[in-house]
Amino acid sequence: MKNLEGKVAIVTGAGRGIGQQIAKVLAERGAKVAVVDLKPEWCAETVGIVEAAGSEVLALGCNVAVSAEVDACVKDVIAKFGKVDIMVNNAGITKDGLLMRMSDEDWDAVIDVNLKGTFLFTRAVARPMMKNKNADGTAAGGSIVNLASVVGIMGNAGQANYTASKGGVIALTKTTAKELGSRNIRCNAVAPGFIQSKMTDVLSDEVKKAYMDTIPLKRFGTALDIAKCVAFLVSPEAEYITGQIISVNGGMIG
Repeated sequence: MKNLEGKVAIVTGAGRGIGQQIAKVLAERGAKVAVVDLKPEWCAETVGIVEAAGSEVLALGCNVAVSAEVDACVKDVIAKFGKVDIMVNNAGITKDGLLMRMSDEDWDAVIDVNLKGTFLFTRAVARPMMKNKNADGTAAGGSIVNLASVVGIMGNAGQANYTASKGGVIALTKTTAKELGSRNIRCNAVAPGFIQSKMTDVLSDEVKKAYMDTIPLKRFGTALDIAKCVAFLVSPEAEYITGQIISVNGGMIG
């Protein structure tokens, strides 16, 4: 399925995990991909994966919480590929702790990366996306997908900073959709549930069972589950979908 042929995508936090899988799936569907992480060398494996999928790739280092770095990153992508059609705000961190014990530094760090970073990249790509034109001269616009989380909807003890950041991403997504819709720029969010990763692999069987008991499909999600949803949202098949939060969680919450 090459339904993204000719499109240019930026994926943050692309060095591993969900971001890496998103970059792979977008490349397999024909998009040229700029893979972004804090340091460009962190994207070395992802670069190989995108190239193996037969697509052009650009690796960039960027602190998503620093405005000047974000603006420079987007300019580098446009200099290389000529435009930006797809923006996937995936970069995120956790610094868990109970509310009463959480330091200012841990609060600020998570909000800066997860929420401010999403805002900065959205702002940086908005104007270039407005300039995109179809062959007939109509506005081609673009598509933005933000990575939220089910805990941004339901809350989670011990994650005040993370849940607040993801709740903010959800609100930002809805506002972006309303502000940019008239320019044919769509903005949606994907809210993953319990996704299998290196971080979850170290959890005890007891903790894993407790989570599994809340999932009707009786399996944990995978990075590919998330990537396929992102690929759908940025595709022509989703051209009338904007301002939505798609929760990919196996039925964990409605």
